Amino acid sequence: MSADPASEAARRRTFAIISHPDAGKTTLTEALLLAGGAIHLAGAVAARGQARRTRSDWMKIERERGISVSSSVMMFEHEGLVFNLLDTPGHEDFSEDTYRTLTAADSAIMVLDAAKGIEPQTLKLFEVCRLRDIPITTFINKMDREALDPFELLDEVHQKLAMDTAPIYWPAASGQRFAGMFDLRSDEFVPFRRLEAGEQGFASRERQSRGDSDYMAGVSDDVRSEAEESAELAREGLPKFDLKAFREGHLTPVFFGSALRRYGVLELLAGLGEHAPAPRAQPAHVKTQEATIEPGRSEVSGFVFKIQANMDPKHRDRVGFFRVCSGRFQRGMTLKSAAGKSFNVHNPLMFMAQEREIADEAFPGDVIGIPNHGGLRVGDSLSASGEIVFRGIPNFAPEILKRVRVKDPLKQKHLRRALEALGEEGVTQVFKPVSGADLVVGAVGALQFDVLDERMKAEYGLEVIFEPSPYQAARWISADARADLDAFIEKSSAQMAEDVDGAPVYLGKSAWEIGYVQEKNPKVRFSGSKERA
Repeated sequence: MSADPASEAARRRTFAIISHPDAGKTTLTEALLLAGGAIHLAGAVAARGQARRTRSDWMKIERERGISVSSSVMMFEHEGLVFNLLDTPGHEDFSEDTYRTLTAADSAIMVLDAAKGIEPQTLKLFEVCRLRDIPITTFINKMDREALDPFELLDEVHQKLAMDTAPIYWPAASGQRFAGMFDLRSDEFVPFRRLEAGEQGFASRERQSRGDSDYMAGVSDDVRSEAEESAELAREGLPKFDLKAFREGHLTPVFFGSALRRYGVLELLAGLGEHAPAPRAQPAHVKTQEATIEPGRSEVSGFVFKIQANMDPKHRDRVGFFRVCSGRFQRGMTLKSAAGKSFNVHNPLMFMAQEREIADEAFPGDVIGIPNHGGLRVGDSLSASGEIVFRGIPNFAPEILKRVRVKDPLKQKHLRRALEALGEEGVTQVFKPVSGADLVVGAVGALQFDVLDERMKAEYGLEVIFEPSPYQAARWISADARADLDAFIEKSSAQMAEDVDGAPVYLGKSAWEIGYVQEKNPKVRFSGSKERA
């Protein structure tokens, strides 16, 4: 393997998959891993019991409920390229974890259910991508079931997301009539064949050229004429793929297929390799000066976008997910944070969901795991010099606040330690009121409290009770003059708290109250998000 960071970065594609729950994201993840040789047996989704969850869903609550609540990282090689797949939670209650993961991605695949189109959560996740200027490739899944008209689907994408849609392939019917798809660029037909029960591999390796004796052989006349007419309309009437418009987020290339039948997946992967950007330059500060960190820069640098504890139930471990932004990382290197902490990385990990292996080296775009015992936090920047600080990963103000106490009062200290550890991971937000003993925890959605409860029991042996909180909103506060901030904190001490970083937070009894207090204190800024640098 070449040790040149720039050339190694050029062959990497680091991407996330976003979708509404049930659109088929987890099944697509499995199919991509199969295509890349990262797993060798398909069918985990159709299997019974625990095996029903694919490799990327490993937490107990994920297996029980059939949803992804935690982001996983998986690496595989295909056709000379290295793909880093960042799987994200599909459930809206975990959108903050998705946002953090997207900070480490250079592009995204948006999975749509062909029968449903754009659903509310898809729209939310898309907005997150837009905030990060992340190019989006669209995969319209489940074409082997009854689907909406493809023109209607593309029009919805165009209307709701304000993006041009450039189909790379075009489907021939859907559901029981689904016959395959046309490659609009080469004018070839890729026939659809339903895999036999237990059959491994992919169904779409064959291509038929117009004029050949086998062209659309076996396709009924009505499907053929309807499909050819539809494909011609798409070729003439819809935008052509434009790489610049895609990279700038104005256009999405569209692929069709069935992840479950492993059809259209190889074409999607080829499109990702051809169109998706290699690791991009990252905005940062170097010695407080604004800078752009290019992947080819010799100094190793990157940032922590996720902390995951207890991935291995046999060991109480804590791993920081570190996105490499520049340089050639080598095992045993010492990296420094901007705060001056040093981390000697003896056992860096490469991930295959819950499985892991020691990484001897890594390049820009790769994600490695850095085992640590509480020294790393989400948003930390690490580099060889300690002088590079990447733009921080934001926390968002929680939408639900609850008080939490432990059933056994003798375990109050354990509760505090456990909540702080989970707060550092980003599982919840923890606020310590200035007055009052009960901690206040915040979440974007109710399901986060179920995960919190589950992990408290499983990892810390704590039975906790969540109770209604008198507060409905939290805002981080700041001011240009320290005296103004201190005066406000003193005056409002009954509703003041600190987050896990010790930053001051105002707890409001309602959103209206926060607006009122803000109006009365114009020298104090109230923010719904906080960026950790």
